[in-house]
Amino acid sequence: MGLFDRLFSSGSGASSAPAAKPQPRKKTEAVFLDADAASSLGDVNLMKRSNTIRHTFPGTADNPGNKEMVAEVSSMEAKLEKMSDGLPGASRGEADVNLTGGIPKPVKKTFAQQMSPAQLEQRKRGSALGVNVPGGPAALKKEQEQAAAGQTSQPQITQQSTAKPGAIDPFRQMVKELNS
Repeated sequence: MGLFDRLFSSGSGASSAPAAKPQPRKKTEAVFLDADAASSLGDVNLMKRSNTIRHTFPGTADNPGNKEMVAEVSSMEAKLEKMSDGLPGASRGEADVNLTGGIPKPVKKTFAQQMSPAQLEQRKRGSALGVNVPGGPAALKKEQEQAAAGQTSQPQITQQSTAKPGAIDPFRQMVKELNS
């Protein structure tokens, strides 16, 4: 490192001389400028000036027409001057007016009424009792004929003798009946 010491030293005997005590720097007094006196911030009057910002929005199918929002903005404050109806945050000026003047409506009192036994039976049966049933005397006669024909055409089930569990004799008997 002696090379660097020689390059940066200013004099021939600098390395052999005792190091001088560093002298403290002079303390500078802190100066605070108010915002109007500061020149490094730029034109302060330009920043303090208020600007009007106007935003326009297209209407929607529910709320047609052009919408507009006008705001007055400065570096210290922002104030909303105008907002069209239909924009989010726009308050409606219309209040609901109650024409009754605070008079409450009378309560309708309902009490259970006595029911006749016939009405009770009708309600117990329900409304789906006669659904999909053909009406009239011709339909009743046709149903009776079908019931009589159905009784004669159905084969009677005969009781088989008790056989051992797992026997296939009942199945063989069924096959014989089907084939005949």
